[in-house]
Amino acid sequence: MKRLNIAMIMDGNRRFAKKRGLPAVKGHEFGAKKLEEVLKWGKEQNLASLTLYTFSTENFNRSKEEVDYIMKLFEKYFNDIKNKLDSKELSGLRIRFLGRLNLFPEKIQEICKYLEDKTKDNTEYLLQFCFGYGGRPEIIDAIKQIISDGIPKNQITEELVGKYLYSDIEPDIVIRTSGEVRLSNFLTWQSIYSEWFFLDKTWPEITKDDLNEVLLDYSKRNIRKGH
Repeated sequence: MKRLNIAMIMDGNRRFAKKRGLPAVKGHEFGAKKLEEVLKWGKEQNLASLTLYTFSTENFNRSKEEVDYIMKLFEKYFNDIKNKLDSKELSGLRIRFLGRLNLFPEKIQEICKYLEDKTKDNTEYLLQFCFGYGGRPEIIDAIKQIISDGIPKNQITEELVGKYLYSDIEPDIVIRTSGEVRLSNFLTWQSIYSEWFFLDKTWPEITKDDLNEVLLDYSKRNIRKGH
């Protein structure tokens, strides 16, 4: 059986907090805890990869208070991962960060690069954080690099462009939480033949059963990819 590549738009953290009478920024803490669970579920399902829309280029336009809060949360979360790299739950995990990492504070850049380097030889399960990410900026960055490398226009193909993107993995499934039904600049190039699932629950509310239902629904679909 083919191992699946799944991507997720983790939406609804702030709404989750507001519904509980908490400050909106607190929702991101619940979102980080849910990520730990989802990562475990993905490993149990023997996924090939999990790609997460973690922080977009547009997210930098939120209030300074919220962005600063999220940055501190990222620093703590990624350092927690660093301290658990030798644990059973993270064994065999390769970590990658897709996006404009230079937009983040230096401490976060350092820990991200450490995690990538430390896990680069692992092959069991790939975790990709879309970080300072946007689908259109990704394509623009690819075009700029193609031009910089002096590749003649008659050699530019879809396959070549794919290799210049942050990631050439085309997800089988894309899941978006919180009831919103839009793509939000996520994997613009890679998701053209992905099967999309839109869940009404916010990100912190999703359960293992929700993921299992998505996988069951996917298994029943006739995946034709344009044929």
